[in-house]
Amino acid sequence: MTDTRFDPSKADTRWQQAWDAAQTFRADSNSNKPKSYVLEMFPYPSGRIHIGHVRNYTMGDVLARYKKATGHEVLHPMGWDAFGMPAENAAMEKGVHPGGWTRANIEHMKAQLKRLGFALDWSREFATCDPEYYGHEQALFLDMYEAGLVYRKESEVNWDPVDMTVLANEQVIDGKGWRSGAEVEKRKLNQWFLKITDFAEDLLDGLGALDDWPDKVRLMQENWIGKSQGLEFSFDLSNGDKLPVYTTRPDTIFGASFVAVAADHPVAQSLDSEAAREFIALCKKGGTTAAELETAEKLGFDTGITAKHPFTGADLPVYIANFVLMEYGTGAIMAVPGHDQRDFEFATKYGLPIPRVVAASAEDADKPFEGEAEAGEGVLVNSDFLDGMSVDDAKREIIRRIEAEGRGQGKTVWRLRDWGVSRQRYWGTPIPFIHCGTCGVVPVPKEQLPVTLPEDVDFQIPGNPLLRHPTWKHVDCPKCDGKAERETDTLDTFTNSSWYFLRFASQPADKPFDRDEVAKWLPVDQYIGGIEHAILHLLYARFWTRALAHIGMLDVKEPFASLFTQGMVTHETYSRREGEREVFYSPDEVIRTGDGATLKEGGEPVQIGRVIKMSKSKKNVVDPDTIIDRFGADAVRWFMLSDSPPERDLPWSEAGIEGCSRFVHRLWRLFSAYEGGAEGEDKTLDRKTHQTVDAVARDIESLGFNKAVARIYELTGAVEKAGTSASRSTAIRTLVQLVAPMMPHLAEEAWAGMGMEGMVADADWPAVDPALLVEDEVTIAVQHMGKLRDTLTAPKGASKEDLEAMALASEKVQRSIDGAQVRKVIVVPDRLVNIVT
Repeated sequence: MTDTRFDPSKADTRWQQAWDAAQTFRADSNSNKPKSYVLEMFPYPSGRIHIGHVRNYTMGDVLARYKKATGHEVLHPMGWDAFGMPAENAAMEKGVHPGGWTRANIEHMKAQLKRLGFALDWSREFATCDPEYYGHEQALFLDMYEAGLVYRKESEVNWDPVDMTVLANEQVIDGKGWRSGAEVEKRKLNQWFLKITDFAEDLLDGLGALDDWPDKVRLMQENWIGKSQGLEFSFDLSNGDKLPVYTTRPDTIFGASFVAVAADHPVAQSLDSEAAREFIALCKKGGTTAAELETAEKLGFDTGITAKHPFTGADLPVYIANFVLMEYGTGAIMAVPGHDQRDFEFATKYGLPIPRVVAASAEDADKPFEGEAEAGEGVLVNSDFLDGMSVDDAKREIIRRIEAEGRGQGKTVWRLRDWGVSRQRYWGTPIPFIHCGTCGVVPVPKEQLPVTLPEDVDFQIPGNPLLRHPTWKHVDCPKCDGKAERETDTLDTFTNSSWYFLRFASQPADKPFDRDEVAKWLPVDQYIGGIEHAILHLLYARFWTRALAHIGMLDVKEPFASLFTQGMVTHETYSRREGEREVFYSPDEVIRTGDGATLKEGGEPVQIGRVIKMSKSKKNVVDPDTIIDRFGADAVRWFMLSDSPPERDLPWSEAGIEGCSRFVHRLWRLFSAYEGGAEGEDKTLDRKTHQTVDAVARDIESLGFNKAVARIYELTGAVEKAGTSASRSTAIRTLVQLVAPMMPHLAEEAWAGMGMEGMVADADWPAVDPALLVEDEVTIAVQHMGKLRDTLTAPKGASKEDLEAMALASEKVQRSIDGAQVRKVIVVPDRLVNIVT
């Protein structure tokens, strides 16, 4: 090889084109090799790849390349999660078509990904907005409908009166639509649902077998599914009715001081009062997320009705409360303010009793509450026949008595609700049903799929363009040929990502996937993505896989065998106060000078903020294209893997990427010094090389990329210090193979320069000699009176006598002893010698 400086701009392009031409990373479903399916969560085509994407995909890429080198048939695909509101927002704001906007973004982002040299099978690429893809999704939806897993019912929703669409709970912020800012209303609409609750027990039980998932993700899903044991019973109301309630803490029944119902509960709706109607209207504003219910001010309306306590006979006031939801339990609660924080805040506001019925011990029965409820364990107090019992014993006793009196029964309930998939928007999968005045709701015949979206739509008027399209929704009924209308709702975009990994594995034209071909690849061996998808996407994907197995289309129930949630890439922020406004600046607009920073234009000082997740609003984003232009793809990839453990956040720094670039060129200089015909043996370097190959392999397998990077640095230093020999040449050639999954362009350039056959992307992982993994020499610390004076290299397993003699022969030790009498020599085999004078 020559000592020419490495030029990443030329090498990157050359080898990316070579991989494409050779179809190097195309997966073969008919291969006899052991399979490995590596998948990163596919991106939304927003227009730009950001550095967070780069870290995510670099990790998966290193693993995919390594698996290929170790003899696996690797499936490492890429596609686009392309439906959703951002495209419609762009249509409204920029006057473009969502499809055109999305396709242009895909083209740009694909070019960005290709610049990074990812080992992707582009032959399997698709976007979820492709009619072929969503047509197959419609077919799967109909299959689930036929199996009884899809139904339609009237349900209360968050309605944005300006955008005229349903909002998810998470899209309601302080009672207003996240995009329009309009006061959100509660409306009842006919919605489509998937019966995810039919699989609640199985979804919960399945978490126990996901040993290669992060514990925190499994816990989050467990809490979301929310299995709880409790009691359902009825209060007798003063108006003669009975009011069913459900509680997970029947042991606290003697602490009940009021009863509360949801605003749309029949008790509330029966009130003939203007004040009640006004309060109910107030409750219908605001979000219904758990977080909002926890933090919102607790408001109530006294109905004037009372509920008789089943054991004390006390009359408890019945309130309408804004924190009680009809969708949860029975829509009514037994409120125990001493041991539930929301009840505590409500009781405090309205001056209701807050009795204690659980305490650390009987002596604490009269202990006052210190500003908040106490939900912990203890013994029952102030509870009649329950006094002194543990919480669990008290639960069992109350359930036994209520059941014996025929007033209710013990019951298991779930926090999980059926998945409402209807969305009143255009840019999504059309729901494949037709509404006929004679036949009712009729499935679209499969031979008429896909039901495609019309192109000629108008976004100038808020709301769903499908609803007001002049022709699209008007069709003949498939049953009676009478006039009918298409369903104008589209599917929640989470449905698109709930089965895309199946379509990557198998792509027949006539059906969503081939069962036998999917069986070759599924489950995904390694899935990589952000912790923000821990619940909804991952839970929905697990549900779809189970549902498809349930109806006989799949042979696997868990889609992802191993899950890894990577940390975010972070950056400090730069801002200036301009009047009442804080204005943020991008890193490209700022010059860092020591501990300060100034604007490139004008030189004004800017405030350096804390290091946080990169976001467009804070402008602390780094453009991958700019960095690749300056340093090349391999330096960017190496930085993504260096320093921080992959599960932790990675702070972006200019110094860091510059250091990675220097190491790229340092390696190139070393590779350029390769001498294929060198002779001679260096046993120490041979051992270091084989130990590094073994350790890097284990690090990549466990996704410990920063550890692998550290070992490569160590071996590089050892090779640089070594003299010319065949061992050094082997070590250099091995280094090329070790960095190939991480710096593939540099590795290919070096591999070719060394005259090696083929591409390094097709080369086998270096073999390891097990004998060289065992150290035959050890470093011995030599101390005098407990202080380190020298280190010695000795054969592993050397005798105490030999180690003592070697230590006493050391010049440094003799200088330290300085003629004093040696009273004792302590020897710890293979570790240290301590000389006592």
